[in-house]
Amino acid sequence: MTTIFDPLHFSAVTLDAMACTRVSASVLAARQRERLDALLSTAICGSRFYKKHLRGVQPGLTPLSALPTVRRQTLMDHFDDWVTDPALKLTNLQAFTADTDRIGQPYLGKYLLWESSGTSHKPGIFVQDAHTMAVYDALESLRRSSVRPMQRFFDPLMLSERFAFVGATTGHFASFITMQRTRELNPWLASSMQSFSILQPTRLLVGALNDYRPTVIATYPTAAAMLAEEANRGNLRHMPAEVWTGGETLRPSVRCAIERGLRCKVRNSYGASEFISIAWECGLGNLHLNADWAILEPVDRHGRPTPSGEFSHTTLLTNLANVVQPIIRYDLGDQVMLNPRQCRCGCTLPVIEVRGRRDDPVRMAGTNGHLVTLLPLALTTVLEDEAAVFDFQLVQQNDHTLVLRLPLSGSDGAAVADRCSAVLRRFANLQDLKPFKLVVELEQNIQRGPSGKAQKIVAQTHENCEGS
Repeated sequence: MTTIFDPLHFSAVTLDAMACTRVSASVLAARQRERLDALLSTAICGSRFYKKHLRGVQPGLTPLSALPTVRRQTLMDHFDDWVTDPALKLTNLQAFTADTDRIGQPYLGKYLLWESSGTSHKPGIFVQDAHTMAVYDALESLRRSSVRPMQRFFDPLMLSERFAFVGATTGHFASFITMQRTRELNPWLASSMQSFSILQPTRLLVGALNDYRPTVIATYPTAAAMLAEEANRGNLRHMPAEVWTGGETLRPSVRCAIERGLRCKVRNSYGASEFISIAWECGLGNLHLNADWAILEPVDRHGRPTPSGEFSHTTLLTNLANVVQPIIRYDLGDQVMLNPRQCRCGCTLPVIEVRGRRDDPVRMAGTNGHLVTLLPLALTTVLEDEAAVFDFQLVQQNDHTLVLRLPLSGSDGAAVADRCSAVLRRFANLQDLKPFKLVVELEQNIQRGPSGKAQKIVAQTHENCEGS
């Protein structure tokens, strides 16, 4: 298999990324403007969609704030016109990502693909070339702060580490593909990097981790919290030295629970399918925005800039690294706050706080008399992948009742409801749940937050709190 990698561009980006961690605001702004102008020129010339969308825009003269915004649904509806390579056709890409045997394989020999639905009801397919991946590689390898810096000093190739990715492994998902690609690029690490599916029963997952004995676990906050609970019960016996989290909002209380249960430090990061390495956490626990390659604009509900120190209604992303699939003032849906103060760690990159995906773990009655935790990403994965439903909300009523809300009606709604019921019951059986009741509510307006993102999985206690 040919791995998508450009060593020359990676070297160039690495040198620049090292320098940009401590540059002045004016130097950082100049880097952004240079890269933005190049992105706009390519988008206007190479993308039929952006040629119309950015009509009248002059790279180098028109400020970013004057450009129109865009949403995922609009871009996906015009996918073939959006991309700058005419060989990229949505129907062909969908067929490629529908084949699980091709996860992580290069498309047309030069593109890496991943898919995402997130909290949007419109699935997305994202395309990266070697230049884009070189940026992501450099940002991940250079700026991810280590919990154990002396360990990294004496073992720079990480030969003594054992990495475990605990997540969704059944589709073309960015985190899983990144793990597989890292193994291919670093063959000396292949035997010490393994992925573990969150769709398997918790007892099997915990048993596999006990056998593997990872020193580093990379996963989602809700999954890490579940593993901490298993450690408190005495089921997870091997404790990692580090936990890396991402993909969901990491609440302070959840971080504390993870660190207490697993007896190690947590390092968090912020990314999205649209830009996998948006921000990284320094040793002081602050998220630093990779502002040399990603521009975030926190805005209010009217699209006006949100003042520093206040959470936004939503956030606009401009990806300066990807010219194959330009992302310019893209409504990310997350609420972001820019911290006006510079971090004491010495890095001059901006500090942000994020409110992103906030689905709840659901605890249901198990066959062994104990509550079984169903991870929100596992529930959304089985519903999206196996039932092909993307616009829904699953609400826990009690420990033996779930409510599935769908916007559909009539025979279409009934057919989707039947598919959802089948996959949920099959998943529940694997998780050792007692028989449960599924209530289907059709013609429902899916509840969305202030930024328009839906919370897809709502636990009983969470809904009660929201309603109080």
